[in-house]
Amino acid sequence: MKAGDIYRESEQILRPFTNSREVSSIEAYCLVSHVLNREKSYLLTHPEEEIPENQVTLIREMTQKRLTGVPIAYIVGWKEFWSLRLKVTPATLIPRPDTETVVDQALIKASQLKAKNPRRPLRILDMGTGSGAIALALKKELPDAEIDAIDYSDEALRVAQENSDTLGLPVHFWNSDWFKNIKAGHQYDIIVSNPPYIARGDAHLAEGDLRFEPRTALVAPMEGLIDILNIVHQAAKFMRPNSWIIIEHGFQQGPDVRHMFHDACFSCVDTIRDLGNNERVTVGALIQDDREQQNEEDKQ
Repeated sequence: MKAGDIYRESEQILRPFTNSREVSSIEAYCLVSHVLNREKSYLLTHPEEEIPENQVTLIREMTQKRLTGVPIAYIVGWKEFWSLRLKVTPATLIPRPDTETVVDQALIKASQLKAKNPRRPLRILDMGTGSGAIALALKKELPDAEIDAIDYSDEALRVAQENSDTLGLPVHFWNSDWFKNIKAGHQYDIIVSNPPYIARGDAHLAEGDLRFEPRTALVAPMEGLIDILNIVHQAAKFMRPNSWIIIEHGFQQGPDVRHMFHDACFSCVDTIRDLGNNERVTVGALIQDDREQQNEEDKQ
């Protein structure tokens, strides 16, 4: 069978499922290029290439699996994030473009910090790292930074470590339930996190890719805010003077998250919009005076 023929077959099967000619085309090309280990550009210019029957069978099996709703990323076993090809499994969230907003903001803050103190290596902590997407993207852009990344899931950490090894981007991973296994002496210039922030019972959990992703990485009590609250109110103990915290959250949670940041004595609090113009990432600074105030409150 020719490459162009199996692509068209897969696309036609997927079209009613995706309800979009554009999406079905993208997904069909993804499956075919993955099995053939070819770039999409090659398939476009070589549609007459004959492919082995076993590969035709595999493409058909993957197409049928997609019809059950399994995300493309889990079928092919990888997802691109920040131009990095990351392994993903059902133990990890699928990295999304909106999360690149976290990376953008961390790089902006890193640049500001380096301008003030160019000789001191930056220390960055990624909380709830999953596949390692944020930590590895930051290590790619900030090779001299010391980057730690934690997660509660040992399975997710194994995936993150494999991505780190494959990409040659050294990050220190270990298991921790938020700050529980982080020593008090560990102080960071930037703390980043994409924590669970979907409320229990949210209708979106029964739709699309979310049906297959790990619930523990998606859902949090208190209308999705409890993990953000825990991070924000413990973070100051692990932050250097004049450091930053950057957290992703739901598009309707901006006001609540900003209130948490202010309540925890962070300054320069701001919420950044994602590619869809939704409030997605809130940042805050712990300046020297804020830190002293926080220490006094901890003593009381």
